[in-house]
Formats: sequence, C-alpha cells, structure tokens
Amino acid sequence: MAGEAKKVTGIGGVFLKVRDAKAMNEWYAKHLGIPISEWGAKFEWREKENPDREGMTIWSLFPEKSDYFGAGDARVMINYRVQNLDALLQALQAAGVRIDPKRQDESYGRFAWIYDPEGNKIELWEPK
Repeated sequence: MAGEAKKVTGIGGVFLKVRDAKAMNEWYAKHLGIPISEWGAKFEWREKENPDREGMTIWSLFPEKSDYFGAGDARVMINYRVQNLDALLQALQAAGVRIDPKRQDESYGRFAWIYDPEGNKIELWEPK
C-alpha cells in the first residue's frame, strides 16, 4: 500500500508564465489550434486500464508577475495527478521533502504543493 501512495498517475496540468497572456493565448489558438477559454485549455482523454473513466490535462498561461509558482524565477509549473494525496504527503514529509502548508479542496479534486530540491514548486492533484 505504501508504494501506491507515491504513485503519480499522470500530468494534470502544464502552466506557463508569460508577459502578455491575452496575446499568447491568441497565438497558441491561431497557430497550434489550442482551444482557449478564460482559464486555459482542457485536453480530455480516457484511462488506458479503464477506458470508461475520463480524465483531463489542463494547459494554462499565467501572468509574468503571478506568485502561483512560488518565489523565484520559475516560468513553468507542472501539476501531477496522484492517488491518495494524504498518504503521499505523509510519505514525502517523512522523507524530508519541503511541503507548502496550503491545501485546496475544489469540486474537481484536492490540491497540495511541494518543492523539489532546486526550489521548483510542484502542484499535486487528487481528482475526485
């Protein structure tokens, strides 16, 4: 069971910081056909082992001054889909991983944030 707690099941989102989010959204829509909404794009897919179960990966642009990625110069943040967020956080804490105390519960899942050894902020998402 402990091995399952550390399992990342996929990429939940890719977030980029940009100088002009409106212009960049237009560029990505025009040149790459990414279907942009006010918060980004949603790429829907189905799980390989259970094709009846739907999933999604979010792609979103953030303003250059956003602090959502944490302190520092990071221009990209990855959101990882995980199983059993609480057990994963316990295992990471026991391993000495830096964990942001903030938690977020939404209708579409639970979120927590950790930092890799170089200080890059990582978003963890346990979908509902």
